[in-house]
Amino acid sequence: MFRTYGPVLLVATATTWLATFLWRSYASRRPSLVVQPDDRRIHDRTTPTGGGFAMWLAFLVSMAVASRLPRLRDLFEASSEVLGILLGATILFAIGLLDDIREVSPPAKLAGTILGASVMASQGVQMLYFRVPFWDTVVLDQSTGFLITVVWVVLVTEAVNLIDGLDGLAAGVALIAGLAFFLYASRQVEAGLLTGDSIGPLLAVVVVGVCLGFLPHNFHPARVFMGDAGALFLGLLLATSTLVVGGRTNDEFSGQTFFFFAPVLIPFVILGVPLLDTAFAFLRRAVQRRGITVADKEHLHHRLVRLGHGHRRAVLILWAWTAVLATLVLVPTYAQGANGLVLPGVLALGVVLYTVLHPEVRAGRRLAPDPPPATAPAGPVKVRRQR
Repeated sequence: MFRTYGPVLLVATATTWLATFLWRSYASRRPSLVVQPDDRRIHDRTTPTGGGFAMWLAFLVSMAVASRLPRLRDLFEASSEVLGILLGATILFAIGLLDDIREVSPPAKLAGTILGASVMASQGVQMLYFRVPFWDTVVLDQSTGFLITVVWVVLVTEAVNLIDGLDGLAAGVALIAGLAFFLYASRQVEAGLLTGDSIGPLLAVVVVGVCLGFLPHNFHPARVFMGDAGALFLGLLLATSTLVVGGRTNDEFSGQTFFFFAPVLIPFVILGVPLLDTAFAFLRRAVQRRGITVADKEHLHHRLVRLGHGHRRAVLILWAWTAVLATLVLVPTYAQGANGLVLPGVLALGVVLYTVLHPEVRAGRRLAPDPPPATAPAGPVKVRRQR
């Protein structure tokens, strides 16, 4: 697996890294592609956006290289899935870039996302099986598979878009998730449950590569933002990778109780951080009777910053959470028995303790200045009568 996909990983990483330099230079001279600081953003300097262009370009180059590799050539000739993914990714990238330039309305952006997902699903990129908890695996007909595929793509793209609030956060989470999916898919290939003509591992490798190439430009302090062009694009690739790996087999993998809901629900575990943030955001806005598309500063990453963690540490904590959730999937896959869950449990506890009980956070709370006591004003007080 690594020998097969290694060249694609290198090409995706190098192309993204180089293309981002060019995009930074171009976008910084275009007022419509420069983000100014404001009340709902954490960054404090003007920064070019739309860095998803470099990711999309690297994706095209990587797919072209993969089509020429002997071990992957058959993948591009076997079905129309590659064409569907190329069209869907391009549609979502274009919608995201347009939103970065002139701000597309949320309903229009949602309609565009549905369009891209529908075009992709019409080319055969669909979920085939759905495992219902505590019951059985359902074989999906074409229309039901089409609908579930579109809903899944919309959910994951929105999740990635919502968590893109701190420098390097979305790219790092997508990198960890892509790597976890690649390792999981590799294990399924070894077990004979996933055929070699699946495009899922290839998409996961491309996600890892473009994020590796983009992070040096995007980690705090960011020199460029991926924008909706990058968030929607990454969301589609992650969603597609998960549905073609998790929704293409009706066999229980590894026999662990932990995988009773596998493989369809595995994406919810690995992408737990952005999906949890999405659920909280919708619930919070519903309780407050605000539109679900109204931006605020109450996401998980904003809460971590207010808790006392710096920009970088908040990002690293959320990266760690994503890695722990990914490990919850991978450890039982590679290690038989319930003891495989001990390591993820210890890691999760460590992250919780670090997040809540870090010495600097506790010191910041103790040293927080108390509000000054109210004092009576000196001299007579004049009262102005209201007319």
